[in-house]
Amino acid sequence: MNQAETAVMQQAFTRAGYQIVGFGKPADLVVVNTCTVTAKGDTETSKIINKIMHINANTKIALVGCQAQTQKEKLLALPGVHWVVGNAVKLELPAIIKEHLHETLLLTPPIPRTLFTMPSAEADDRHTRANLKIQDGCDFYCSYCEIPYARGHSRSREFDDIRQEAETLVRAGHQELILTGVNVGTYNDNGRTLADVVRSLEMIPGLLRIRISSFEATTFPVEMLPFMANDHKLCRFMHISLQSGCDKILKLMNRKYTTDEYAEFLLLAHRTVNNICLGTDVIVGFPGETDDDFIVTRNYLQELPFTYFHVFSYSDRPNSKSRNLPNKVTPAKIRDRSQILRELSRQKRAHYLHNQVGRIEKVLFEQKKNGWWHGVTDTFIKVKVESSGHLHNRCLPVRLEQVSDQAMLGSLSTNEDE
Repeated sequence: MNQAETAVMQQAFTRAGYQIVGFGKPADLVVVNTCTVTAKGDTETSKIINKIMHINANTKIALVGCQAQTQKEKLLALPGVHWVVGNAVKLELPAIIKEHLHETLLLTPPIPRTLFTMPSAEADDRHTRANLKIQDGCDFYCSYCEIPYARGHSRSREFDDIRQEAETLVRAGHQELILTGVNVGTYNDNGRTLADVVRSLEMIPGLLRIRISSFEATTFPVEMLPFMANDHKLCRFMHISLQSGCDKILKLMNRKYTTDEYAEFLLLAHRTVNNICLGTDVIVGFPGETDDDFIVTRNYLQELPFTYFHVFSYSDRPNSKSRNLPNKVTPAKIRDRSQILRELSRQKRAHYLHNQVGRIEKVLFEQKKNGWWHGVTDTFIKVKVESSGHLHNRCLPVRLEQVSDQAMLGSLSTNEDE
């Protein structure tokens, strides 16, 4: 979602007459769209500022986004920082800077709980597959999470505004759109849901793929599963947040489902959609997670048909309720448990990839690197192909031939590389 918003801000600065330069090059102004989901995200902000000041000590820095919303006074005191702007108004940053060019500014107004519109990115110069923000904020208040405080209550983007930006992005050449938000499954504009958004976007000529970034198992419209299975534009891909495979820990996290309810949905998706890629997120070391609780989670992940999982180390966040919970897990245990789950994820992905050998899948190519063209299937398999042709932003059938680490090697199944 930060990528989607950054693309919009980049276009806004371009329209305001600024010249955009790559990170690491001297600049008069640098904008950092901050993240505060984890303590690592907070640390990265300080590291980036140090790099900026090392390149040019006279650079003026604007910090925007989630960390700017929740830790504004702390950020304004950092070297080089002139403007700290929160989520409610960060997309208006060029105008804000113009008005306050010669002064420091802290601007983090309350985030309204209403339907919203936003400027179109027009094109995402950094990504072949464009991100399309349809929702923001969250009302779930999981005990470990800072996001409701950083992004406010759940709210949806106006239905017609989504369609308008989607059409603009497709006209600019983007063939895959990734629907993104904090909790996209809660999307609702006067009764129109995520399913309605997907159906509307399916009608756009030139759009080949619609991918949903991630969602909560309890929020996904089940009627979309057959839709995904029947060769529509909706990618055979689901990233369904789990966080723990232990009911005791889920309850402490204030998650809205049990492990049985989650498994029921996951298995339904696995049965309904052939060859679907199923990913998830897991937090390791939540306060109170014993060795036995961790084993329950590991076994749960092992038994279910996941393709991969992202593993996050628990960290206390300033506004989260879990920071006050007893029985903290030691950093050493968190590291050991994380390594176990990351290895299990590698094994799961390898198993999934080996089952793809011999299949022909369409690959949307994104870049050429070290002599190989890199792209992804709708099932989010990373594929590398050797070709003398120019494949960027072309969606071509590829025979998947060999597993290479966490990706696959293949060959074009037609003569379109001539």
